[in-house]
Amino acid sequence: MLQNLKSRTFAWIAGTTVALAAAGAMFVGAATAQNKEPIKIGFGMSQTGPLGPNGKSSLLAMKIWEEDVNAKGGLLGRPVKLIYYDDQSKPDTVPGIYSKLMDVDKVDLVVSGYASTQIAAAMPLVIQKKKLFVSLFGTGVNEKFDYSKYFSMIPNGPTPKPAFTRGFFKVAEAQTPKPQTIAIAAADAEFGRNACEGAEQNAKASGFKIIYNKNYPPSTTDFSPIVRAIQAANPDLLVICSYPLDTVGMVKAMNEVGFKPKMWGGAMVGLQATVFKTQLGPLLNGVVNFETWLPVKSMQFPGSMDLLKKYQDRAKAEGVDPLGYYMPVWAYAYLQVLGDAIAATKSTNDDVLADYIRKTTFKTVVGDVKFGKQGEWAEERTLAAQFQNIKGNTIDDIRDLSKEVIVYPPKFKTGEVIYPYEKAK
Repeated sequence: MLQNLKSRTFAWIAGTTVALAAAGAMFVGAATAQNKEPIKIGFGMSQTGPLGPNGKSSLLAMKIWEEDVNAKGGLLGRPVKLIYYDDQSKPDTVPGIYSKLMDVDKVDLVVSGYASTQIAAAMPLVIQKKKLFVSLFGTGVNEKFDYSKYFSMIPNGPTPKPAFTRGFFKVAEAQTPKPQTIAIAAADAEFGRNACEGAEQNAKASGFKIIYNKNYPPSTTDFSPIVRAIQAANPDLLVICSYPLDTVGMVKAMNEVGFKPKMWGGAMVGLQATVFKTQLGPLLNGVVNFETWLPVKSMQFPGSMDLLKKYQDRAKAEGVDPLGYYMPVWAYAYLQVLGDAIAATKSTNDDVLADYIRKTTFKTVVGDVKFGKQGEWAEERTLAAQFQNIKGNTIDDIRDLSKEVIVYPPKFKTGEVIYPYEKAK
């Protein structure tokens, strides 16, 4: 009996020693990493101005990635440090920010801020410095530059311009009787022009006649005259390619004027963010718009829901989108790609990393990511979703995923479209 007691005591001591040693090794590894020169990753990110809400929620997710990586000992035995500045949603501030990051802060690597306008503004300097550039939600930016070290974290696939509205058109052309005519309205800025150029391509491919196609100045605040002009043309379909504040103005104007095409929406940025969804509430019913990710079962990729919980737990204190269904997974994922490439190549060299990213499929919180032509995703995975049966303007109204139904593509579909638009109202 005494012998058994000694054996059990020895086993307990041995087991405890191993556990403490493992924990100690992890602690020492993390501590050692923190004592070394950090790997500095620099970027501009909108914290103020119209792009601010999406920029702020992106930044929180990026901080969570930084913390997750450093808790595991960093990369290459070094801590990771994010260095960033508010670009104020102004493209003209971007070159100065990236010049400072590279020439003064001496960052090891750069990534983009949020949105096509900000990405495009950084590209000339990034190319001049021959830096790797992983971007966050840019639409067809590299078609102009054709830069070999550019990689785009947005699920638009090899034809990014049409991708934003492809789902809209696929749903529309399946209706009986098939609609015949379409109007297109775009903000006269980088994203608006690119997305609606893609909408024109989709309209022609689907056999719809374009009877109205105009851009409006980004400074527009009264959208009623635009809506009335479109209403006078009487199209069956309406696609709008807009930025957040324009989107809100357009939705309100459509409801105030009482224009009811058979289907409308398309590429309206802002309707993915909780602040605008709750502001508009029931006014959104019937709108069919692009989406990129929702926490439905078919899109709960490894790590996505853990990230979402960490994000939501901190969202109120950080003053960001309380649900985080739009930008956080993508902002985390584009740093995942960069971090995984650094770990795999054991390098921070831009050329080495670019070569590895170009040929690798990455496992991320948004699923498998493989880059193709001009750094876009090799396969398209943009969604189309319709707002349905929203009753109020609370977060709970928006949290309910039955109120935003994925109608395309079939792989991720969660419900049927309500058509025509008037029925959804």
